[in-house]
Amino acid sequence: MLPIDQILTDQDGVISRRQALTAGLTPTQVARRLRRREWATVHTGVYLNHNGPLSWRQRAWAAVLACWPAALDGDSARRAHEGPGRIYADDSGPSHIMIAHGRKVRAPTGVRLRRVRRFAELAQMNLSPPRMRYDHAILTIADQTTNDMSAIAVLADACGGRRTTAARLMSALESTPRLSRRRWVSQILDDVAQGTCSVLEHGYLDLVERPHGLPRGLRQVEARDSVGRRMFRDVTYGGSRPRWRQHVELDGRLDHSRVADRERDLDRDLDAAVNLEDSVRLGYGQVFRRGCHTANRLDLLFARRGWTGAGHPCPQCPPGLTWRCTPTEEELGSS
Repeated sequence: MLPIDQILTDQDGVISRRQALTAGLTPTQVARRLRRREWATVHTGVYLNHNGPLSWRQRAWAAVLACWPAALDGDSARRAHEGPGRIYADDSGPSHIMIAHGRKVRAPTGVRLRRVRRFAELAQMNLSPPRMRYDHAILTIADQTTNDMSAIAVLADACGGRRTTAARLMSALESTPRLSRRRWVSQILDDVAQGTCSVLEHGYLDLVERPHGLPRGLRQVEARDSVGRRMFRDVTYGGSRPRWRQHVELDGRLDHSRVADRERDLDRDLDAAVNLEDSVRLGYGQVFRRGCHTANRLDLLFARRGWTGAGHPCPQCPPGLTWRCTPTEEELGSS
């Protein structure tokens, strides 16, 4: 049995009524500390050893103790694992808590409660405060995001920051039966692990090129750089004359911290310019978030490069997006 002071130290100054009584205080002594304002009530049966503002960790501890046995879930678990070195949007938001499935607990004010079937397996009760395992917390956040870009950002940030790996996340994914976006998350993790951009390539084809009537590009075209090394262009458009050639490079790397990778990409663009060809580089934002705007600009770019066709809006295009119906005389004459 730990003394009161040790419990308060271990739990950032937060203690539950149950813990106080177990440690030897009487109900009268607890009431006296509250009356003298030595302690302040955070939630029913959960107290803090001062009357000032609560830190994030104190709010997290209070939420866990109010729903005990419980552990931090999702965003709150990630925040606890990664520490205070980053700015989190939910630092002033509700605490996310998970409890075992089947328990009847009412979430106190400022707490979001979720019941999970594998609580004993997923919760790391030995940590301070208790929390969901990091890999499962990342998958939970990615699965609950409202759009693809947010989910990609969560997975990319976790792997790019070297707090986990794609292989570890894939292992956690295989052991998690209830995920609504399992297949899609698995594809993204494959991209991270292999360094490829298959998801981005499929997205470009299905969201940009095909629905907007753009010309069908050639995929993974073999080429040589300025020193004769073999490389592959993601998508190549145009005729046989070099000045008609247009390359689209799909940058599916989710971790842009490596200087060598950045330098390689710049060399590829420079090689295209040396060959009197043009190269544009697109990422997840241009494809998944702004696909219609990207297609609209590519339509104009292709026409200026020599394409005699014309793109068109898709059913999802915003109404204010203006498309050219046919290439202008000036565009055709310049080709």
